[in-house]
Amino acid sequence: MATVQLNNIDKVYPGGVQAVKGADITIEDKEFVVLVGPSGCGKTTTLRMIAGLEDITKGEIFIDGKLVNEVPPKDRDIAMVFQNYALYPHMTVYDNMAFGLKIRKMPKVDIDMRVNEAAKILEIESLLDRKPKALSGGQRQRVAVGRAIVRQPKVFLFDEPLSNLDAKLRVQMRAEISALHNRLQATMIYVTHDQVEAMTMGDKIVVMKDGLIQQIGGPLHLYNNPVNLFVAGFIGSPPMNFIKVRIDQEANRSIAVCDEFQIVITGRNEKLVKPFIGKELVFGIRPEDLTYVTKEEKGKTFRTQIEVVEPLGAEIHLYVNLGKSRLIVRIPPSYNPKAGESAILLPDMDKVIFFDPETEKALKDE
Repeated sequence: MATVQLNNIDKVYPGGVQAVKGADITIEDKEFVVLVGPSGCGKTTTLRMIAGLEDITKGEIFIDGKLVNEVPPKDRDIAMVFQNYALYPHMTVYDNMAFGLKIRKMPKVDIDMRVNEAAKILEIESLLDRKPKALSGGQRQRVAVGRAIVRQPKVFLFDEPLSNLDAKLRVQMRAEISALHNRLQATMIYVTHDQVEAMTMGDKIVVMKDGLIQQIGGPLHLYNNPVNLFVAGFIGSPPMNFIKVRIDQEANRSIAVCDEFQIVITGRNEKLVKPFIGKELVFGIRPEDLTYVTKEEKGKTFRTQIEVVEPLGAEIHLYVNLGKSRLIVRIPPSYNPKAGESAILLPDMDKVIFFDPETEKALKDE
């Protein structure tokens, strides 16, 4: 397999539309890297530039140490799995998987061996004589992945391959692609707009917005240490809660104040908010870091109104109103809250992240 290196990559379309701005990404050998972000953020364009399907406006792309800016797609030793499967409707599954190898004039015995091996890995051996119209969506996706496997490329590229599948099948295919990565020990680059896919599949996640890379890191690092409001709100399901507060000082203590609460700031955040006394910040907290309690404690808890109760079996999601803010709270199923009731919440102040509303960056230790 191979490393992939993107150095200061730009993509500008005719008319001056810049899809990607200064992208610097290193994908290590055998790594599973996910590019994630909302529609139009530049993730698919980045993938297509790696594949050679889009020209680069500026910068350099290296695959296995070789500069490939001017190398055509067929010579980059990559295999791409598309969102729409891109199968030939008149060919059988076997012929779809073998087509690229036949074009290369590979011996029939080798083609047969590779196709059957890939079919076995993907559990589609019984489908080899069928045509795509006789397959389900999940089976077609397996065939598309199998066509990539038989190539034995240096790098696998996946462009939102699960977005056409139903929710249950997406979960199943997610696990299968992750297992396939572990089995093949391949370098894989995967594009999705679904942050749950990114969190569950990627060794490393690249979060993009408006053509710019916002943050790169492991799933848990991004979840626990988002660099800005966008990453904090995008990574995590349900997303992080945000409350606009003013930082006041009382009896040598820093306090986060809004119309609905006054919370004493403790731990590492006490030092971080000192320069912002008298100013506004954004108070960010994950739904699972708000505890549903029965007793109020001054300076530690706040009272909200329950708007919606969502029982999900293993947990309950509460949607609560706090003045102009709407928060989501994740609680155990042992509770029995009702819509319309008030709820007292205790935030875990060690888990709170404060953001500067002007720069949108998270406050952090220098």
